[in-house]
Amino acid sequence: MSDTEFHSITASMLARIESTVDQWLQDDVVDIDTHRTGGLLELGFPNGSKIVINTQPPLHEMWLAARQGGFHYKYAKGAWRDTRDGREFFEALSACASEQAGRPLRFEPAVSA
Repeated sequence: MSDTEFHSITASMLARIESTVDQWLQDDVVDIDTHRTGGLLELGFPNGSKIVINTQPPLHEMWLAARQGGFHYKYAKGAWRDTRDGREFFEALSACASEQAGRPLRFEPAVSA
């Protein structure tokens, strides 16, 4: 993957996460605050906990930090996979967000063309 592809894919991914959180707020599902600075997105939950998603351009990785721990993801075969156990990023993000929000939440990966 080129640097340009990495930046394009990760920017789209972060925008999709923000859009999902915005929709939940509009639908009165859960009030999660978002704050984005470049390739870093913070999700702030009503209980004061946070999830931080951070792009790592030199490594071509995405990092996820949550109560459950810190995770690193590499892009492979159309999905971001945990470098340790192969778990898909949006599956892990959904599990972490659900735990921190105290209710089931589901982030959907992009549909592959």
